[in-house]
Amino acid sequence: MPNMKIAIAFSLAASAAAFAPSQTSSRTSMQVDAALDDLKTIAEKSNPVLKFYDPLQLSSSKFWGESQDASIAFLRHSEIKHSRIAMAAFVGYIVHANGIHFPWPMTLDGTPFPSSNSPPEIWDALPDASKWQIILFIGFLEMYSEMTGTHYMRGGQPGKFPSFKDGKIPHSMPLDLYDPFGFSKNKSAAAKERGLVSELNNGRLAMIGILGFLAEQKVTGSVPLLTQIGSFPHYNGEVMAPFG
Repeated sequence: MPNMKIAIAFSLAASAAAFAPSQTSSRTSMQVDAALDDLKTIAEKSNPVLKFYDPLQLSSSKFWGESQDASIAFLRHSEIKHSRIAMAAFVGYIVHANGIHFPWPMTLDGTPFPSSNSPPEIWDALPDASKWQIILFIGFLEMYSEMTGTHYMRGGQPGKFPSFKDGKIPHSMPLDLYDPFGFSKNKSAAAKERGLVSELNNGRLAMIGILGFLAEQKVTGSVPLLTQIGSFPHYNGEVMAPFG
């Protein structure tokens, strides 16, 4: 499954880059050294045992002709974003595997939600129109985050989703996607740093977790721990094919 291999490679690549803050003024060697030093510091905080681990030397790479610090910012943003997706997927998998869904019908014509306890099969059972709504909404969020505010490769903060309240949305949005209730805005810098490290570690575990769930369903017995603790119905479909 080449798509899965690519996804895993990007996850591992991003993990190697950790949370190094990007430098945005002149592109001097001193600034690059500072960025790498910060990268190593945060890597040690996120994993005191493994510490800084970059076997592919991605932290010294330059992607698409960009500077080294812009490339590091890209890897940081990629990992944070994929971490959040993986955490949502992990929780969503558990919810659907336990048969939990909204109490109302799935579609306007009264079609109920699928009754299967296999999350991949539940996705397959969704009408194409439902799948497109989800995919297009995610695409909108991606486009909005790339086009609004200071880009993370140009001095913006990797992982920070821009506010909906800056006037670029045609209609008012009462809540933001990031920190909708404002719980984080008054936290200290130290508390925010601890939160970022926790998010990084939880996201890495979630990536392993959701891939473990899918692997166990695709190849029964491939994850012995999951085989022992629960029953995961075998899935005959293609987990990387949204319309398969």
